[in-house]
Amino acid sequence: MVDKLSLKYKPDLKIIGVALLYYLSAKLGYFFAFDKTMAIPAWPPAGIGFALLILLGRAAWPGITIGALLANVLLYWNTPNVSASVIISSSTMIAIGNTLEPMLGCQLLSRWIKDPYIFNTPRNAFRFLFITLVMSGVGAFIGTLSMYLNNPKGVEVFLRIGYSWWVGTVVGILLFTPFILTIVRRTYFRFSSDKTIELGIFLLNVAGILLLLRVEYLRPSLIHAMPFLMLPLLLWLAFRFDLMIALAGVLVVSMVSIHLTKSGIGPFVLKNSYSSMLLLQIYVGVMSISTMILSATVREVGEVQRKLELFNENLEEMVMERTRALNDEISTRKETETKLLQTNVELSKRNTELDNFVYSVSHDLRAPIASVLGLINLAKKDKDKAMKDVYLDMIHKSAVRQDDFIKEILDQSRNSRLEVKCDEIAFEQLIEETFAHLSHATNPEQPVQKDITVTQSAPFHSDHWRLKVILNNLISNAIRYRNGKDPVIKVSVNVDSSSAKLTIQDNGKGISSEHLPNVYKMFYRGTDDGAGSGLGLYIVKEAVDKLRGSVDIESEVGKGTLVTLAIPALSRSVALITNPNHEEQ
Repeated sequence: MVDKLSLKYKPDLKIIGVALLYYLSAKLGYFFAFDKTMAIPAWPPAGIGFALLILLGRAAWPGITIGALLANVLLYWNTPNVSASVIISSSTMIAIGNTLEPMLGCQLLSRWIKDPYIFNTPRNAFRFLFITLVMSGVGAFIGTLSMYLNNPKGVEVFLRIGYSWWVGTVVGILLFTPFILTIVRRTYFRFSSDKTIELGIFLLNVAGILLLLRVEYLRPSLIHAMPFLMLPLLLWLAFRFDLMIALAGVLVVSMVSIHLTKSGIGPFVLKNSYSSMLLLQIYVGVMSISTMILSATVREVGEVQRKLELFNENLEEMVMERTRALNDEISTRKETETKLLQTNVELSKRNTELDNFVYSVSHDLRAPIASVLGLINLAKKDKDKAMKDVYLDMIHKSAVRQDDFIKEILDQSRNSRLEVKCDEIAFEQLIEETFAHLSHATNPEQPVQKDITVTQSAPFHSDHWRLKVILNNLISNAIRYRNGKDPVIKVSVNVDSSSAKLTIQDNGKGISSEHLPNVYKMFYRGTDDGAGSGLGLYIVKEAVDKLRGSVDIESEVGKGTLVTLAIPALSRSVALITNPNHEEQ
């Protein structure tokens, strides 16, 4: 539907304006009526009233009723032998039909044409033609019925008057409604140089046809050929210019054709006035609807072409964007493949470790048990009490070694299974607790000399259990692998706001350089004395990795080992978010 005009005047002034325009257009219609007949080739009020109702809204319908009533009363008032009551009743009924006609058209437009511009597509143009035919039939039927009721003249006369009325209304709507709507929509003109030249050529063609009419021997043929000569020119306007200009040409040609036919000149003049009018109406109607449909087709094709050009302009950018998306997708797939390969490598590593783990665990668990069983058998056979005590001491050592091994296995399991927990760490207390826990492993005749230095000026957060496991393994190694003298273990901790640096130095046996690259492997032993399980440093490395830290070992055989740890601080808020329901470790 066309957007309604927003007028600043009061509704009553709007109604008066509609009534005045309807009345004046009715006078124009009466001017074109054929002499001595009621035949009107085109009824302008039908088209003008319909356009006003579309633009101003249905609230303006009283203006159409008033204008139609006034025009009909003044037309028939001086008709002889017709009473005033008949004139008023007939005029009232005709005015009702003239009012219902555009209101029905507006209702059908609102249902069938949803576009803001009616003549946007050929489909809308055909729908407008159908609406015109239907609404004109309603007005013509009511008007003809009023005349028949007041002066019955037979069914044939009734049908002829009704048909003439209907066709005249259709032509009036097709001529004036589209023209008014396009004028309101198009409030400015802009001609390019090419369009100006084409319009000049059009005017030259019209002038040439008029000049040819002055040639005596061409005049009879040209007069009858005039409709065919004008039609391509009007279609040219519709094809190359806006619909408003094309409809202006159609309106001018139609008014001239009606005037000439009324004057008895032109190709539409026949013996019967009604026949002449019908031929003229068919020509005007076909010319008008053809112009609208062609203009709508050109407009639709132009819109499609504009969208296609815009699409072509954006095609390169779309291709580049799609290429970038494909490249991103390829990069993502490569990253996924890389991660998958890394995962496969990790899984292979884990499977290998699992195989080694099962083998070593079964071996290291059975060895102490076999030793215990053998010692028990020896103790049973030996009657010497002193030797029994020796056997019991050896059994105790085997049991302790098995217990330590099981603890290491449990530590490894918990380290790989549990999430990192954020605790506030007091390093001095943690180190002292570790030495106290390991005091049973020291030889009373060779006590451990410890040197602990902790520099901590701010709170430090990390995983208390993992730090305890790390310190326990490193300090127990320093105690276990002593070098035939009292163990001296120096532990230094330097804590700042972002990390903690720990060093553990001993005077033990040390590790040869060929073993250093492999000390973090599961069940790898750097010595052949069988004192350890080969899990200690592996657990240390795994726990440090969980804390996102680093570990470095420097060692020299016979002089001792230096272990350096760098542990980053954990944010307590981040730890609580990632592990809010962490189990107590």
